[in-house]
Amino acid sequence: MKPFCVLCLLFLFGCTTQPPQPTITPSSVPTLASPTAPTATNLPISRPSGHPTNRLTDLPTIRPPDIPTNRPTDPILVGAGDIAVCDAQGDEATARLLDNLEGIVFTLGDNVYPNGSPEQFQKCYEPTWGRHKARTYPVPGNHDYNTGGAKGYYDYFGARAGDPKKGYYAYDVGAWRIIALNSEMDTGENSAQVQWLRDDLAQHPTQCALAMFHRPLFSSGPHGRDGGGEKTRVFWQVLYENNADVILNGHDHDYERFAPQDPNGKADAARGIREFVVGTGGGVPYAFGEIKPNSEARRAGRFGVLKLTLRATSYDWEFIAVTGALFGDSGRGECH
Repeated sequence: MKPFCVLCLLFLFGCTTQPPQPTITPSSVPTLASPTAPTATNLPISRPSGHPTNRLTDLPTIRPPDIPTNRPTDPILVGAGDIAVCDAQGDEATARLLDNLEGIVFTLGDNVYPNGSPEQFQKCYEPTWGRHKARTYPVPGNHDYNTGGAKGYYDYFGARAGDPKKGYYAYDVGAWRIIALNSEMDTGENSAQVQWLRDDLAQHPTQCALAMFHRPLFSSGPHGRDGGGEKTRVFWQVLYENNADVILNGHDHDYERFAPQDPNGKADAARGIREFVVGTGGGVPYAFGEIKPNSEARRAGRFGVLKLTLRATSYDWEFIAVTGALFGDSGRGECH
């Protein structure tokens, strides 16, 4: 056969052979780190200069997440504190995140600025986070009480906010006990609220437990230095004694995550409570001051929400920033 014909045959038949397809093996699947010891990420500390603003001239376009074939069955909590500011757009940016996230929505106080009045709830909170009112469980903050008796807050949220004379309540989500406390009322050792907290925890000894209230005991933001969080130390003590797992707070307009610690701020990997400060719902951002011990991750000047996936004996966390770039914090912890 002539060389020319051989080349023709090779071209016609040899070139149609398909390349071998890659084989996916178990080693291709990433191995998750041990949930008992999440690795802290050294993140840059943002110190905005001057007076930061929460006015966004160009809100990000949020791409709806792909819907998985097998939808997760573990319940999800998602939210933040320090939210709606009239004539500003930070709360609209975080509300867009909620538009594309499933689960129960929580708020961590200071739901609408400056005074939590009925008019401000209707004009400023309702158009943004109000889109998710039907699935929201709130707690009040100090600005909500700038209107007498927090009337705007209780009128707006209704039964979901609990008894207006108390403002604290609890509910079950999967294997978890969720406890909403009121840091703006009497928090003394012998107060009705603290006695109720003791009783509720005693009645749910085998569940994972998460508590949320406005004022943080530990914070590297401005309110971590003004002493206002001291009134919640008794909350911490009772929660710690009853093996609670997670505390969520607002008040400082930043994001910060602490390692598990006891009420005195001593690291305690065995029984300590992990605190998240999530005052990133839309209020004017704050800058950090002196960084507190056990602070593992933090970011100022960024709006966002915290997503918690509550498993039977553990939890996953993920901070989702509105810009979706440069900063994220995620990990896993176990219930006690």
